Amino acid sequence: MNAGSMPAVVVRGEAKRGEWNEVGLETVEIPALKEGEALVQVEACSVNRADLLQRRGLYPPPPGGSQVLGLDFAGFVVEEPGAPLFKASDRVFGIVAGGGYGRYVAVPVDHLVAIPENLSFVEAAAAAEVFFTAYYNLIVQAGMKAGDTVLVHGGGSGVGTAAVQLCASIGARVVVTAGRDEKIKRAIDLGAYAGINYREEDFAPRLMEITGGNGVDIVLDCIGTPYLQNHLAVLKTGGRLVIIGLMGGSSGEIDLVPVISKRLKVIGSILRSQSREEKAEITRGFIQTVIPLLKSGRVKPIVDRIFSISEVEDAHRYLAAGEHFGKIVLTWKSF
Repeated sequence: MNAGSMPAVVVRGEAKRGEWNEVGLETVEIPALKEGEALVQVEACSVNRADLLQRRGLYPPPPGGSQVLGLDFAGFVVEEPGAPLFKASDRVFGIVAGGGYGRYVAVPVDHLVAIPENLSFVEAAAAAEVFFTAYYNLIVQAGMKAGDTVLVHGGGSGVGTAAVQLCASIGARVVVTAGRDEKIKRAIDLGAYAGINYREEDFAPRLMEITGGNGVDIVLDCIGTPYLQNHLAVLKTGGRLVIIGLMGGSSGEIDLVPVISKRLKVIGSILRSQSREEKAEITRGFIQTVIPLLKSGRVKPIVDRIFSISEVEDAHRYLAAGEHFGKIVLTWKSF
């Protein structure tokens, strides 16, 4: 099996920085397995904003990484040399630095997660990147615990819907922002304490009202520069700002007095470029912490819409439009 060709979604031609480069299905080589890797036949993968950045030449894969798009996958093992932790046909999902949009993907065995029986391939693909991101940044990086108050931007996004549920599952109180009241309502239905429509009011003063002037312990930030000073203002003493995205910009001036006076922690975070060993450790923690929640149904992937892999252009434009709630998933089933 580990030889020959396969269909995969790639950026066509040389990606031009900042442009909406063309993507589509091409025939590429099935990835060669390295020591300790398994070959997985992908049945579904999700669409992430990082995919849109990569097609615009703004987020290239790490050195030596696959040029095939896609940061997560759900499928089944077809080949694993050596002593198997998984056997052929086992259903697995997880995150990768690239290659998730291919029919096959090579994955280190210690990065594989068994799909809970109550989840389909589509649901597992919808869970992978976002629950890994929420788990790693809220629990590992920010040390979230019961009783914490958390601000999550983009409460209707894939990461937002996962973060809301993870917060609620451990007893943290979460406030979300979103651009539509409908998304706020649905986030509250998932477990959010309150929501702020950022198109209608400034989030910072409203957040202080919601929290009785206390502020929050943790901010999960996908915006960057425009919100940075407000984030420092709304964080409690000892608060943690975890920056996972820069949708609003990456540079600017800030007043550092709140960082010092309130002993704040500003944490930059990214999963894609971490080492194989670091990702293996994150995966072990994910299996111990999040998988029981997925198995019990206490948290669940939120699937907004499913596209065939051949409809990748439509899926990307749908994500870019920002009307979705939860995850957009690509499937090979109807290809």
